[in-house]
Amino acid sequence: SVLAGCMWNVTVVHAIIGNLQVTLRSSMAEQSPHHRIGDAARLSGVSAANIRYYEKEGLLPPGVRGDNSYRFYSESDLHRLRFIRLCRAMDMSLDEVRTLLALDRHAGGTDHAACATLDEHLQHVRTRLAELATLEQELLALRARCDGTGGQCQVIEALHERADAEPVPTLAPLGRRHV
Repeated sequence: SVLAGCMWNVTVVHAIIGNLQVTLRSSMAEQSPHHRIGDAARLSGVSAANIRYYEKEGLLPPGVRGDNSYRFYSESDLHRLRFIRLCRAMDMSLDEVRTLLALDRHAGGTDHAACATLDEHLQHVRTRLAELATLEQELLALRARCDGTGGQCQVIEALHERADAEPVPTLAPLGRRHV
């Protein structure tokens, strides 16, 4: 069976993803993969579709396939999925998550390179906050156009005026967008 020989399988999986160092947190070498994708989704809080996507993106090693072709995930995989979910909940991009996972895999515990990734992410957050503050002001000004009296709401009219007044934007190269 594919699931037999757990320690050998863990070593092979780590070699496949480029991680020859077996650590307690990253491998939980004592356990063989036994969670099917639906269970892994429920236990990690990550949808089955996202689990497959994270596998495709290289954030998660592909689930070990059983004789019935079902994917199976270990406790280590579930931890990694929860780690990814936590990072994504903090609006980190896939590249940022990938960087943190790589740092975890290769760091000896004394390297503080993860701080640089967080500092970069904080700058993205600050930029977005400034954009949202500007958007809030624009929306408040638009909302102020209608006081709720009169026969017709002035918000729609204000949007039409703005649409007519704004020039058509030229297609300039987009800056790197945080995704």
